[in-house]
Amino acid sequence: MFNVLVGVQLHYTWPDAENSQEEAIPISGESLLLQLLNGLSFGALLFLVASGFTLVFGLMRIVNLAHGAFFLLGGYAGIVTMGITGNLIAAMVAGIVVTAAVGLVTERFLLRRIRGQELPEVLVTVGIALVVTDLGLAAFGGNPRSIQPPAPVSGAFDLGPVTYPAYRLFLIVLAVLVFVGLYLVQHHSRLGALIRAGVDDREIAGAMGIDIDRLFAIMFVVGAALAGLAGVAASGALTIRPGADTDILLFALVVVIVGGLGSVPGAAIGSILIGVLDAFAKIWIPELSIFAVFLPMAVVLVLRPRGLMGRSA
Repeated sequence: MFNVLVGVQLHYTWPDAENSQEEAIPISGESLLLQLLNGLSFGALLFLVASGFTLVFGLMRIVNLAHGAFFLLGGYAGIVTMGITGNLIAAMVAGIVVTAAVGLVTERFLLRRIRGQELPEVLVTVGIALVVTDLGLAAFGGNPRSIQPPAPVSGAFDLGPVTYPAYRLFLIVLAVLVFVGLYLVQHHSRLGALIRAGVDDREIAGAMGIDIDRLFAIMFVVGAALAGLAGVAASGALTIRPGADTDILLFALVVVIVGGLGSVPGAAIGSILIGVLDAFAKIWIPELSIFAVFLPMAVVLVLRPRGLMGRSA
């Protein structure tokens, strides 16, 4: 099973990193900067996915294996909307709304009935993932699809010695904005205080009159919406296709294990680390690129099983 997952992971990479494996790239200041930017932009995409995943686990203790399917669903919704409107913001809103609605239905009518039962929760989320991916295959076929970034985020910027795609810089900015928003909500709002109370002690929080079911629904919907946003964002730099859900879910799992389950700052740190390592490894040591991504996860599991930013029980 591990070999199958590793084989899948090889297909999900930045296009220029994939093509550059055919010839060695000399180490220079320009190549270092270029690969650093590639790693940061891919890490930004990983953060958009992993932040929702780790939020759902942090409050609900659900390892949502349908998270990759929500990413795929959001990507398809964004591609359709972009084709109709030509507006990237509308595409992102569509991806968020569609995945949020599916997440709400999933939590309300499926997961809520089996809350606290770990194996049924895993099986239900796996089943949802299979249904969503099969419906996507039936509706859109097996060909990779993507969107053409609109004029404001197309083209390239001159960054000193290198010229870099504007859309990938947009991904970095988007991830920073999402991180700031999540941090402010989590630490400087009443909702964030309620969420922290639910994370620390759900039983006492419920006894104090906090509606835990409502908090669970909100966090699951937010997690699904972030996956949908990531799907739309990814469709402008990569391709949305059958199997992309598994690929990105594998990366997200590595990120949250390294950063610490339930920690948004941990997801940010893990995303940057994995994104940069993946970018450099695929260029300079492509035959060991899988090892380079999974090595930090193995080291963290041995030295700090709760992750770099994981909290003690």
